[in-house]
Amino acid sequence: MSIPVKNTITWVGKIDWELRKFHGEEYSTHRGSTYNSYLVRDEKTVLVETVWTPFAKEFVQNLQKEIALDKIDYIIANHAECDHSGALPELMRLIPDTPIYCTANAVKSLKGHYHQDWNFKIVKSGDRLNIGSKDFIFIEAPMLHWPDSMFCYLTEDNVLFSSDAFGQHYATEHLFNDLVDQAELFQECLKYYANILTPFSAFVDRKIKEFVSLNVPLDMICTSHGVIWRDNPLQIVTKYVEWAADYQENQITIIYDTMWGGTRKMAEALAGGITEEDKEVTVKIYNAARSDKNDIISEIFKSKAIVVGSPTINRGILSAIAGILEEIRGLGFKNKKAAAFGTYGWSGESVAMIAERLQAGGFTIIDHGLKEMWNPDEQSLAKCEAFGKEFGTQVK
Repeated sequence: MSIPVKNTITWVGKIDWELRKFHGEEYSTHRGSTYNSYLVRDEKTVLVETVWTPFAKEFVQNLQKEIALDKIDYIIANHAECDHSGALPELMRLIPDTPIYCTANAVKSLKGHYHQDWNFKIVKSGDRLNIGSKDFIFIEAPMLHWPDSMFCYLTEDNVLFSSDAFGQHYATEHLFNDLVDQAELFQECLKYYANILTPFSAFVDRKIKEFVSLNVPLDMICTSHGVIWRDNPLQIVTKYVEWAADYQENQITIIYDTMWGGTRKMAEALAGGITEEDKEVTVKIYNAARSDKNDIISEIFKSKAIVVGSPTINRGILSAIAGILEEIRGLGFKNKKAAAFGTYGWSGESVAMIAERLQAGGFTIIDHGLKEMWNPDEQSLAKCEAFGKEFGTQVK
């Protein structure tokens, strides 16, 4: 299947309705995804990116229906990750001498993945590739989100091929941003940013400013996943600027796991105390063992503060909480507050351990935390409510 995009640009990618996990098992894709590949025809014909490895043969077969492969003059590899480059081995087997334009880091990565020494053409920011009546301008974008990443801009058509930036995992037959459910679209955009791009927010801000400084018209952003931004494409750029600036809403998220319900009761009492103190704040509660971790991280991203709880087990914390704390540490959230809580039977280390890991993840710790023995009684739950009120006051 191919879809006209603009003038002589055609989408030749793959819609993956079945995808439910990405990056191994690390990222949930409730709404599937797309792998966007583009064919650009002028005096020369260019293929921009390919698709994920499992769809390589299907991709090449469909591409052959669109164009004779020997008519492809150049390939542009904006990113070497397998969901972008996975069909290259199958394609290059048939057109082995076709030049591949990419960054120096992409050469290393592509060789590391596929162990092939193809006809690489290394480009840097500002380099151009003329294809007849228009040029591709290359823009290196390291750490958005790999060291090899780059964008390319097509003059005359005023189209930015943005690789992973501004994308989302969202399967759709409609392809363009103005044709899909806007609530779903922006939910997936925020989730993508929160879970993948948060650690690189400084690079995001810098790269957007660099692109703006080029002072070129922008009619469309062609991403590698999800929709193409053709209706007011700058709206997603504006969102990225906002999200990159230590984003937060008026929200507090409580995350816990529980063995016999005691820590759950504490979480609910804490929430009651927070909302009693601040009627305007949004409070959300998640059991980390029963909720999707990427959805939780999206809520953390939106929050000005979080409270994390676990009972003590074997002088440690439950594995679901340990896992989410490791995710939090790696994402490097900024300008957020936190506190810890939990139940215990005899040793009670969990609260201090949670607070320590939150602090290592960049959170400002409020209070020393709260722990209660065994199954909280009415007096203990009253202490939880009071703790919630005080926490709400301090982060208000």
